[in-house]
Amino acid sequence: MAKATLTISSKNYSSWSLRGWLLTKFSGLEFDEIITAPDDASARAEILLLSSSILVPCLRHEGATVWDTLAIAEYLNEVRPDAGLLPDDRILRAHCRSICGEIHSGFTTLRASLPVNLKGHFPGFKIWSRAQADIDRVCTIWRGCLAESGGPFLFGERTMADAMYAPVVTRFMTYDVKLEPRLKAYADLIMATPEMQEWIEAARAEPADIEELEVEY
Repeated sequence: MAKATLTISSKNYSSWSLRGWLLTKFSGLEFDEIITAPDDASARAEILLLSSSILVPCLRHEGATVWDTLAIAEYLNEVRPDAGLLPDDRILRAHCRSICGEIHSGFTTLRASLPVNLKGHFPGFKIWSRAQADIDRVCTIWRGCLAESGGPFLFGERTMADAMYAPVVTRFMTYDVKLEPRLKAYADLIMATPEMQEWIEAARAEPADIEELEVEY
């Protein structure tokens, strides 16, 4: 039987590709990567938030083609039900789905003003008030989840929520966003996972830069 395939774009810049890749890794489904070049028009539109129809990442598995990160998460939960992408408890599942939906459809100011850039680091980066409101909301979500679950992940064990919020963790690291100790510990945990380390290593090896996302201070 052929492996699944996952089409992604830049590992340095693409938050959506990171989410889809982590979700698939967390599920345990074996897959081959298909990487679109950063100069591909559709890939650039996705990375630069210029397209309302985001077709990357795209998972293909046993006749199914799934190209939205939430759809990928739900599909993987169906085909790999023992992977723990959603909590066992009905109420916690609802909560997990809700915060995943919120990061999937919201936080537009955070996305635009703090773009993912794993090779970049901007200490002392000035964050404007609307982006700070998004950051505060993320921190509220994390704080509530960790307080209820006891950690170390948002719902105790690793779930789809941790994959969905992982690009936000990278943004906080890139732009030197200060976090209270418990949230910093969570962010450090995400960055230290083997999957994130594998992704970061590959991102740093990417030769191409996208000038629109190379902020200089």
